[in-house]
This record gives sequence, C-alpha cells and structure tokens, in this order.
Amino acid sequence: MNSIDRRAALGIAATLAGLAAIPAWARTATYPAPTREAMLPVPGGRVYARVNGDLAGPRAPLVIVHGGPGGTHASYLDALALADERAVILYDQLDSGRSDWPENPANWHVGRFVEELEAVRGGLGIAHWHVCGHSWGGTVALEYAARRPAALRSVVLASPLISTRSWIADADALRRSLPADTQQMLIACDGPAPPAATACETATGSYYARFNGREPPPAEMRGYARTNGGRGFNRRLYEAMWGRSEFVATGTLRHYDGEPLLAQLDGRRTLFMAGQYDEAVPTTLSSFAARVPGGAELAVIPGAAHGTFNDRPEETIGVLRGWMHRHDG
Repeated sequence: MNSIDRRAALGIAATLAGLAAIPAWARTATYPAPTREAMLPVPGGRVYARVNGDLAGPRAPLVIVHGGPGGTHASYLDALALADERAVILYDQLDSGRSDWPENPANWHVGRFVEELEAVRGGLGIAHWHVCGHSWGGTVALEYAARRPAALRSVVLASPLISTRSWIADADALRRSLPADTQQMLIACDGPAPPAATACETATGSYYARFNGREPPPAEMRGYARTNGGRGFNRRLYEAMWGRSEFVATGTLRHYDGEPLLAQLDGRRTLFMAGQYDEAVPTTLSSFAARVPGGAELAVIPGAAHGTFNDRPEETIGVLRGWMHRHDG
C-alpha cells in the first residue's frame, strides 16, 4: 500500500459504513447491560471484563483494548452495537477502572499487558477472536499480532501508538497548526518554569479539542463512567509509562519503538484506522501500513479526531463491521 494524500482518504470510512455522520452530542445512547461479567486472573492480579453477546456464536468475538495507559473500557461502549452479530468484549487493564489496582510498577511494562490480553482470551475460553486496540491499546494489539497467535482472526490498530518517536513528531507538527500564543503556552508548560496550571490546562484543552475529541460523550456514557463501580482513570500509571505532556514522553515508553514489528504483521489481516483530525496522523499511519508485508489497509473516519468511537460512532462501527465480515473465516 502506498502513502496516500490525507484528503483522498476521507471517503474510505463513509463508503464502508454506508451511514450519514451523526455527531455524538446529537445521539441518544442506550447501552445494554452486559450478558456476562467476570474478574479474570492475569499476570499481576485480576481484570474486569464484560461480554455482550454469545461467545459461542457463529462469528468470532471482538475484544477492544483501551487506551491510556490507565484508561478504561467506558470510552468504547458504542462498540456494543456489534453484539447484534458477535460477542463484544470490553475489559479494564490492570490498575485501571474496575480491575484490581495493585499499583506495582513492576507490572507496568508492555510485555505484561500483552500477556494480559492473552489471559483474557484464555479466561473466557475463546478459540478465535478479532482484536481492536485503540491508542495505547494499539501498542498492545501491535505486539500481540506480531506474535502471529493462532487465535487471531484479524487486528485493527486504531489511532495507535506505534513508536514514541513518530508520535512526538506528529504532536509537534499538530501543535504548530495552533495559534501562536497557544503554541508558545504549550511549549512553556513543558519548560523548567511552567506557567500556572490553569493556563496550561486551557492550552492543552485547545489541542485536545482539535485532535483528541471533537464531540462530548453522551450523558449515559458519562453516567456509566461515574457509576460502574470502578476507580476510573489511573493518572499515576499514565504518568509512569508516558508522562505529563502530549509533547514530551518521560516515562517508560519514552524510547518505545514498535516500528520493527510492522514487518511481522500479516497484511491481509491488518487494518489501521484513524480519525481525519487524529493525533495519530493518517498520513503517518499510511506509511506504517505500507511497511506491513502485503500492505495493510487504512480507514480514515471523516470528521473524527483521536476518539473515533465517540466522535463518529456510526462510521467507526460500520468500518469494524465490514472489516470483520471479511475476516471471519
């Protein structure tokens, strides 16, 4: 697959989805109760998993690996729409959400999170599945898929962190597109004598509003995140592995480089997915897709930033549905 012009990619997702764009703020979200819930043993503790749909159904289940590190499954509730034809598994990684919080930094390395994903599969007794990893979850999915597990039907690398070097380079480029005063504030916030926290939060919010999430989550998602019994986002884990800023990685992921793993993926069963305005820039992902043997595919969700599942849920779900139909066998 060759590198594509970003504008030329915008129609891909709409074609696959076959749906008109409906902003997240305009939709009424009603999320079904889980078919099954479990606390599954994984290296280092237990993780919470919820299943909607029949794990023994005719189509291979989908598991979604959330972002962060330190995020939760609550951001992916719209993916439960796919449970009309296959089981959908959402889980919280160790030290996040409803899972155990041992808060042992010895657990906070990429390999353990990859082992955790396989432990979820084993704990639920799944023979074959599709894996979708979003953002930091894309790192976990990349590492998992590079092992070529026999259980893997396909992998979707959604707005993924493939290497810290490329992520920071894209963040720097996106920052340069902001107004000059916002750029200067963001740079100062990462300096040795940062301005007041409120000023930094405002500048960071401007960046996020363009490139992280363009629509607010629906009320039901916010209510679920508050009341689902977990402890939510783990900032300590996030800062230990990444850092305090989008533009400077200071944690254990600061030298992460998964780019060599691209050569170990199966291009026939690998999809990259990103929003039009994503922090994981579509043209960068296109270059990664071209490095996968056989050429991986790329879908760009029109109108979405990094949070494609919330910004444009119908289009995102449509892409996943069509992709998995092609790779169920």
